[in-house]
Amino acid sequence: MAPELVPTVTKSTVSFTSPTTLPPRAYVTFLAGNGDYVKGVVGLAKGLRKVKTAYPLVVAVLPDVPEEHRKILKSQGCIVREIEPVYPPENQTQFAMAYYVINYSKLRIWEFVEYSKMIYLDGDIQVFENIDHLFDLPDGHFYAVMDCFCEKTWSHTPQYKVGYCQQCPEKVQWPTELGQPPALYFNAGMFVFEPSMVTYHDLLKRLKVTTPTSFAEQDFLNMYFKDIYKPIPLTYNLVLAMLWRHPENVNLEEVKVVHYCAAGSKPWRYTGKEENMQREDIKMLVRKWWDIYNDASLDYKPLGASEASVDGVDIEPLGHLPKMQGVIVHCF
Repeated sequence: MAPELVPTVTKSTVSFTSPTTLPPRAYVTFLAGNGDYVKGVVGLAKGLRKVKTAYPLVVAVLPDVPEEHRKILKSQGCIVREIEPVYPPENQTQFAMAYYVINYSKLRIWEFVEYSKMIYLDGDIQVFENIDHLFDLPDGHFYAVMDCFCEKTWSHTPQYKVGYCQQCPEKVQWPTELGQPPALYFNAGMFVFEPSMVTYHDLLKRLKVTTPTSFAEQDFLNMYFKDIYKPIPLTYNLVLAMLWRHPENVNLEEVKVVHYCAAGSKPWRYTGKEENMQREDIKMLVRKWWDIYNDASLDYKPLGASEASVDGVDIEPLGHLPKMQGVIVHCF
């Protein structure tokens, strides 16, 4: 029997008013290094602006993110917060991806206690519809979309070996000889959480005594939050492999958030040469990302620089930070 998903709350009818009238909430993403992922974060910032979010985007950056990239992010209205790296205990674990070792640094976002609730989004995600209503989900839970066990990166697991997937539990029943079915498992590219110093310190304490596994911080967060995890519909984090692994579960017209995490799917690196990348739905989603990224009208403009308003109410742009001159974001 499929797990019961948490229904989404009714979309907020609050206008885009002054940030002093809004609860202390924010979107947050993570950036490390001097590579091209900064393009993904710029695309995310512009996407959130296009859907008229009422809340800012905080970018948690590691010390190795160059000043040039930080200026680009600030020029797009992002709030840039430097964090220190968090590393797992030393061991011989082979992560599914080599760079996963740095992903434990995401645990630092639980320190951002000036916000009562946050929505985390990976830098390779785009938001195509307003999802501010997720902030109104009941407190005390960790909300995220269930992952799929069908990709080869799961080949080391019992789920993959027996063909079991929580996206379609009716197709292959969990063998009784293997005991209880696996606990519900979420994809950590998008989640709704409540910052807390108590939780933050406990996360770091638990990390010191938890042996890292293949999916790094995603596995760790699944273990830590398993008792309060509540699934939300996959429309809030469409992992692209769902298009060919479980097409019966996907209605692209209803998808609000797309996660470009399949091999070859990063829009800013897209060549179409990798497996599944010549699918028409993939090409369409890549084009939609580029349409937002290249749209100069979505670049951040401080209040007063334009007549931005909705029904006569001024809109505070994403992050409420002054524009930095001399940075051409859509041409790097």
